[in-house]
Amino acid sequence: MNADNHARPLPTTIPEYLEQLRAALAGADPAMIQDALYDAEEYLRSELAEQAGKTEAEVIAGVAGSYGAPEEVAEIYRETEVTVNRALRAPGMRITPAAVAAAAAAPAGPALPPPAAAPQRSLVARFFGVVLDPHTYGALFYMLLSLATGTFFFTWVVTGLSLSVSLLILIIGIPILLLFLGSVRVLSLVEGRIIETMLGVRMPRRPAYTDKSQGWLARIGAMFADGRTWLTMLYFLLMLPLGVAYFTIATTLLSLSLALMFAPLGDLLFDHPAGIWIDGVNVATAFWVWPVSVAVGALLLFGTLHLARGIGKLHGAMAKHLLVRL
Repeated sequence: MNADNHARPLPTTIPEYLEQLRAALAGADPAMIQDALYDAEEYLRSELAEQAGKTEAEVIAGVAGSYGAPEEVAEIYRETEVTVNRALRAPGMRITPAAVAAAAAAPAGPALPPPAAAPQRSLVARFFGVVLDPHTYGALFYMLLSLATGTFFFTWVVTGLSLSVSLLILIIGIPILLLFLGSVRVLSLVEGRIIETMLGVRMPRRPAYTDKSQGWLARIGAMFADGRTWLTMLYFLLMLPLGVAYFTIATTLLSLSLALMFAPLGDLLFDHPAGIWIDGVNVATAFWVWPVSVAVGALLLFGTLHLARGIGKLHGAMAKHLLVRL
């Protein structure tokens, strides 16, 4: 690592270390920052538990040589994020505290050249190339799945919130409300994993960072004051109308495009002539209807795939804005 990374004095407490790490990661992907803060705190507290006879300052000073100073860890995460983005197409890559420590201890090698720019494809190649993008099918499946997940999320929030608020007059209402808010955080993480897997949008892979040095009352108050709690519930409420819309769009366009493409088979195999039927009369019985039907159906199918990919990108951006906040 560069020597100027140590120009700033090392923090003496874990919260100070995490604040310096957050500052060093300013401007980076919020999902990556959330993962980095969680990993760093988990690693530092495990080291503190193993070295019970030492103070936080002594443990952090010792850990800085293996895990790294905040600026060093931030640099490692920034460099590794490129690999993480590529790993979205090949699941299995995961940044862990051990990986960060190994990267910090590894000797610095020559800088890798920047990747060559992808050749510019023609409009036709981009239009038909959508079938080669795995996230296209992930987005299409997400649109079909969103009816079920949206119904579940909406029901969970409405039922949990109304039940918790109505029971606040009783002593049992407070723990139920806290359990409900905790479940919202867990479901947010689950939804983030679904979005990253299917839509290819970087989402947190670890829970949201909370300052564990605070007392229980302070942490409970922070949960209520955290905008992520309420924005996550807003997202879950929006998932019902969005899920209905996504499912309707996907099933309607897929059914129509596939019906147009395979309509001629109905004439060949089932003696059901393809054409345009109005009041029981086929007004398009000419032979040219077959290739036109197949061509229109194929174009509509490719258009549906592009629409699904676009909806996936827009939904991923919305989910990241509502579910990931630092």
